[in-house]
Parts: sequence; C-alpha cells; structure tokens
Amino acid sequence: MTGTFQGYRRADGRVGVRNHVLVLPSVMCANHVVDRIGRSVPEVVTVTHPTGCAQVGADFEQTKHTMAGFAANPNVAAVLVVGLGCETNESKALAQEIAARGQRVEVIGIQETGNTTETIARGVEVARELVREAAAHVRTTCSLSELVLGTECGGSDGFSGITANPALGHAADRLVDAGGTVILAEVPELVGAEHLLAARASAPVAAKLYELIERVEARARAMRVDIRTGNPAPGNIAGGITTLEEKSLGAAYKGGSTQLREVVEYAERPTQRGLVVMDTPGQDIEQLTGMVAGGAQIVVFTTGRGTPTGSPIAPVVKVATNSDLFARMRENMDVDAGTIVGGTRTLEEVGDEIFDWIVAAANGRETAAEVLGFHDFAINRIGPSF
Repeated sequence: MTGTFQGYRRADGRVGVRNHVLVLPSVMCANHVVDRIGRSVPEVVTVTHPTGCAQVGADFEQTKHTMAGFAANPNVAAVLVVGLGCETNESKALAQEIAARGQRVEVIGIQETGNTTETIARGVEVARELVREAAAHVRTTCSLSELVLGTECGGSDGFSGITANPALGHAADRLVDAGGTVILAEVPELVGAEHLLAARASAPVAAKLYELIERVEARARAMRVDIRTGNPAPGNIAGGITTLEEKSLGAAYKGGSTQLREVVEYAERPTQRGLVVMDTPGQDIEQLTGMVAGGAQIVVFTTGRGTPTGSPIAPVVKVATNSDLFARMRENMDVDAGTIVGGTRTLEEVGDEIFDWIVAAANGRETAAEVLGFHDFAINRIGPSF
C-alpha cells in the first residue's frame, strides 16, 4: 500500500521499526554487568557509557532525561535497567521515569542483589524473559506519518552541500508531505544559516531558533573561540570547507524546504509534525543519541570523509557525498550521492533513493551500520562532574 510500512505498534500508540530489548546501565559502574548480560543473551541490545554519577543540576537532569527517552523509543519493546545502588542516577527512579513514558521496564541493582556474579545471573534471567515477551510483538500496517526521521552529517566535505545534503532534503520533504516528522539537529552547524530557517518559521519558533544559536556562540566565546568564522573540524577543512558558515549553508539543506514547525531541546520529543530543529551539538554520537532519545526511529547520515557510526536501536542510513568515498568504504555506505556530480543521476533521483531506503529500513531492511553491529551511544554533557 502507498504511504504505509510494517511497524510495531506500541502501547502508547507510537510505532517502532525495530523490536529490541535494551539492557541499560543507569551508571558507569554497571557497565561490566550489562556487557556480560549481553554476551550471555545475544538477542538483547546493550549500551555502556561514562555517566550516571557525580552529576548535579541541569547536567544530571539531561543525562536522566536522555536515558529515559532513549529507553522509551518505540524501536524498543522492553528495557532492563541495571544499577549499582549508590549512584546519582538511581536505577529505580530511572526505571520509574521510563515506565511513565509507557515503556515495559524491569530493574536490578548490584548492591541489592549481592555481587557481580549474582547480578549477571539475575540479569540474564530477566533479559531472557523480556526477549520472550518481545517475540510476541508483530508488525502491522502503519502510516508513514508515524515516522520521525533524524538527519545528520559528519565528516563533511565540499560535496556535502551540493549532493548528499540537498538530496536528503528532498527525501525529508517527501516524508513531511506524507505527514511525518523530520529532525534537523547540529545547532553549531546551523550558525550562519539560521536566518534562512527562521524565514520559514512563525515568530515564536524563529525566536527560539535564534536563542539556540546565541547559546552556542556564547559557549564558544566563553572559551575564546569564534566559531562563526572558524571551523573546529580538521577533516572538514581538508575536505574543502574552510568556515563553519560554509558548512552550515550546506548542512541546513538536510531539512528540506518545508515550514519549520518547532524547536526543541536536546533529547526532547517533538510535539509537532513536520520539520523540527533539535538543540544538539555537532558531535556525531551525542547528536545521534539525542535525536533517538527524542523519538527518531530512523536516521539518515550523510558523510564526505567517511563516518562509520550507528545507533544501538535505530537504523542509520549512510549516504556518501562522493563516489570515491562510496567505493572506498562500500561496506559502510548505503547510498552513493556522488552520482549527482558524476552526471548519471539527478538530485531528485538520489533523494528518491534515500526516501526508498527510509521506507525499506522502516520495513526491516538492515542498513550497513546495523549489519556491521555499530552500537554508538553518548550523552551530551552540559556541566562538570563533582
């Protein structure tokens, strides 16, 4: 059927494109136990991270909020939270926040259980039960309007703004036309192009966008850096992008040409359908985690230099900006946008291929990053540890 895909309808009404069981440490002290559970139950997905303790204030709240949003992504059927017992990000409180978002969740703690070996054994038991429960979930026909697409570019080059990014923008417009949602993130890489997006927004939304841009520049000025006329990424410079403004003018194309409907904070779930800007850093993994925590079921990632990253729970479609990269890193790439400058395909044709990939991934087709098993996860920190 036109305009549909086969997805997993969750209890809260949202739709997943994967059916993962996630094992999540509330704190870095539980990383080893989580890793061992994953080795014993390969059907689950695990993540590890260096956060969850000695954090205060807004920094702690952002970490907890991001973990809860990530765990409640509709691509996840159930979650096992593993804690230590004395951490700031207390495991039972985290599990309660995950449950409040409508997610099936269990929780165990190392100190409460008794020791590492006993916690691993208990975790394996719980994980196997959650896997059995998840197996009962089946795909049903869902509208493309249920999709939330994250867009990302990393390791950009001089071709990014003329091949892959505008082709992704074409695909983004098609999804918005179908009633879906597109997240444009990487706010530092919108610096210099913010006026173009603001012109497509209502006054309140435009004001929020300008506020995010000012935050980014203020943080840079505090470190005595002018990011608007500079470029902090050596790979971008080597690829032919000399300033951040140059990169921004190309990066903004990823969001397409539709009205900017909303601006949200890091890892916040959009309330509007259509094009949305999320406040994430340009750092690839922190950005990826934030968009998925905000509900993105699929991400399209454009790259000119070659970036082999992927999410633990969301398919990431990789688009090469040039054909040399596509040939050189073929196992990491899904789409060759270099054919646009090669003259064998139009921008719209490549955009249509990206859109077809989005639908195929929603239906279960594995991306290169999934086949290779990339499980990258990192939360943006906004304060020091104490």
